[in-house]
Amino acid sequence: MNDLDPRLAADSLFVADGPLSQFRLVDDARFPWLVLVPRVPGAIEWIDLPGDAQRLLLAELNLAGRLLRGLGPVHKLNIGALGNVVRQLHVHVVARQQDDAAWPGPVWGAGVRQPYVASAREALLSSLRSALEAATLPPESP
Repeated sequence: MNDLDPRLAADSLFVADGPLSQFRLVDDARFPWLVLVPRVPGAIEWIDLPGDAQRLLLAELNLAGRLLRGLGPVHKLNIGALGNVVRQLHVHVVARQQDDAAWPGPVWGAGVRQPYVASAREALLSSLRSALEAATLPPESP
């Protein structure tokens, strides 16, 4: 992978590599939250990706949403690629509940991050990795 922005590395945990993107779990137990980071050097915006890569990223985002729904009921999936603080292209997929710590506002900047306890973190990472291994995505285009 091209160099991962240090802020993404500090706030998230490696789950697995998809065909295009690295799947990462945001280390905040308040919200089931994945970040997809395409392994495309220099990509800052979605439009920096070639068309085939854009379609593959969309497929990965759909998969990320299904993974989060598989963890339990989800009231709303929030998907966003802001990049105002971290310029490296990355897309957030957040499973929201009407009673979560930030509802109905955005999760960014809402309260203090609560890292997963080790046992919950490892169980969640294992579950996500197993689900990713069982999923099918198109291979990366040349």
